[in-house]
Amino acid sequence: MSERLQPGDTAPAFTLPDADGKDVSLADHKGRKVIVYFYPAALTPGCTKQACDFTDNLDALAAAGYDVIGVSPDKPEKLAKFREKENLKVTLVGDPSKETLEAYGAFGEKKLYGKTVTGVIRSTVVVDEQGKVEHAFYNVKATGHVAKIIRDLGV
Repeated sequence: MSERLQPGDTAPAFTLPDADGKDVSLADHKGRKVIVYFYPAALTPGCTKQACDFTDNLDALAAAGYDVIGVSPDKPEKLAKFREKENLKVTLVGDPSKETLEAYGAFGEKKLYGKTVTGVIRSTVVVDEQGKVEHAFYNVKATGHVAKIIRDLGV
């Protein structure tokens, strides 16, 4: 099981393909705060709700200096379908190898309907302008999580 990140940790670097197959790196966002959120699968109800919530609040987050990147194990083609179907504005990247998910502590054992399974742990990590972890939230709920982050960050 991967280690969970703590505030003050250096956020693991990553370069992953977005919905158009273009590489997106955490380093591309140096000098801005980044909300990196991890979700199990594109085109599923909870993940759709969460992605739509981030999209609906993207302007407010951007105005407060935050970029948003959603990470799932999906391939770029599925991310493109997800983005088009739901009219999403957040940057979605795919991590089929799950290396980034593991580096962020967002992949491992979790409870699903009372059973222990291995999979993506719905998580959100806020990275500051210097690439350090400012907040790390694990086992978050898809519904209401974006509103909570906005409150916690004072946006």
